Amino acid sequence: MAGALTELPELVPARMLNEYVYCPRLFFLEWVDSLWASNADVAEGLRRHRRVDGGGGAAPLPDEGELKIARSLDLASTELGISARLDLVEAGDGGVVPVDTKKGRPRPDGYAWDADAVQVCAQVLLLREHGYLSDHGEIFYATTRQRVRVDPSDELIARTLAVVDQARATAVKLRPPPPLESSPKCPRCSLVGICLPDETNLLRKRADVRPRRLIAADSNAKPLYVTEAGSVVGVSGGRVAVTKRKEELVSARLIDVLHVCAYGNVQVTSQALARLFERDIDVFHFTYGGWLRGISTGLPSKNVMLRIRQTTAAARGDLSHPRRMIAGKIRNCRVLLRRNGGDSVARTVAQLGELVAAAEQADSAAELLGTEGVAARLYFGAFPALISRAAALPGPPFTGLRNRRPPTDAVNCLLSFCYGLLTKEVMAACLAVGFDPYVGLYHRPRFGRPALTLDLAEEFRPLLADSVTLTLINNGEIGTSDFLVRAGAVALTQDGRRSVIRAWERRMATVVRHPVFGYKVSYRRAVELQARMLAACLVGEFPQYEPMVTR
Repeated sequence: MAGALTELPELVPARMLNEYVYCPRLFFLEWVDSLWASNADVAEGLRRHRRVDGGGGAAPLPDEGELKIARSLDLASTELGISARLDLVEAGDGGVVPVDTKKGRPRPDGYAWDADAVQVCAQVLLLREHGYLSDHGEIFYATTRQRVRVDPSDELIARTLAVVDQARATAVKLRPPPPLESSPKCPRCSLVGICLPDETNLLRKRADVRPRRLIAADSNAKPLYVTEAGSVVGVSGGRVAVTKRKEELVSARLIDVLHVCAYGNVQVTSQALARLFERDIDVFHFTYGGWLRGISTGLPSKNVMLRIRQTTAAARGDLSHPRRMIAGKIRNCRVLLRRNGGDSVARTVAQLGELVAAAEQADSAAELLGTEGVAARLYFGAFPALISRAAALPGPPFTGLRNRRPPTDAVNCLLSFCYGLLTKEVMAACLAVGFDPYVGLYHRPRFGRPALTLDLAEEFRPLLADSVTLTLINNGEIGTSDFLVRAGAVALTQDGRRSVIRAWERRMATVVRHPVFGYKVSYRRAVELQARMLAACLVGEFPQYEPMVTR
């Protein structure tokens, strides 16, 4: 069948039938792509289920004894094509009654919501399939602490079996169903930041209104930076603790840690890694100079179809997305020069404007690479004019030439350190979305480079890394005492690294208006949003990639 996989899933979980009735796209993202995100509603739902999830109670088959009460009971039927874990099964008048626990409240008229009724009907059918007598089910709504009866009428049974067929047919397609349009269901959905319903509808021209502000500007969690040599990162009692010689340096709640950044000789215990992986918290390992050298992460994303599309696009050498990425980078370079250089860089700003058009029209990877190279030489050639406090820096002056490994002047030292931080941010976004960070669309996957990470980082280099470098120097936040000069190489001191990290975090928390969607996001959220936009382009949901460009 064109546009679909050939195999059908044998069994559909009853919980996924609930998701399908609520929103077919949510069903696809959760079950087929195995995407997951938590929010307050999800956490509350898990808390409400703690007792029933603990299991317990005997559950003999009808010809083996009497079922009185059983919790967390697993049933499946190939005849029905359904599986389920029943929260609670109780003995009733002449049979058994499945009781499903829901966090919320029933409909205003007192009846069960349609999605909940379908799920409980599936449970009743499974019990009947296994020989139990069951004439109805119940839903316990925890908010109002009331039970609502669900009678499996012929109409509801037909509806449930039809949903099974529809869900299986949807599951074999290569892309998710379109999002709901302006639905009140979206704001409280845990996957709204992954689904991007209003954004997808806007770019697919299913809606002309500006997207609603559905996702938080930024997560409450922040990166934990560990720069003290010889320190140890451990986890105990729901907190991450950094110690050195048994003295605690810092402690933070696990829920407040976005990822861990370890610089140089820092040890992370195996117990800490296990707890961090449980919460999808990655550990980034840097050299003292800020070069990203490794990452400790849990199991890769189950979004295999996205990686297949990514690899296919890379093999084809399609330049439609890279052209816009590089054009966006050049535009942002122009903005940074224009804002900070004035008339002294006006000629370079005009030349970069011409190169934007050249990048957008490049016919080959070599031509695009050449255009980017010319733009970079012009940009960095004008960069010294933006530095107002060059005398406060040690070593030779920055001449507009990039050098690294090791950098030989303070500006290149700062740029390299900030580029390492940017690589970390973009790689974290790539992993969260489900990409393979090493399969690029523009950068070639050679010498172990995280090619796709570097692709997505291009438009953010002027916005984040270059901007932070200028802020540190021109505001006097960093000076001669923050650098070490040895054998012609310039490196940051411990205090210097901390100053850069503080400035970086301020920049990542800065809120800006997204150029495409019109709402405000932090730069950290913008990085993730761009990665999700590229994913939507590769699976065919967005027509073209739109870079993050400021004015």
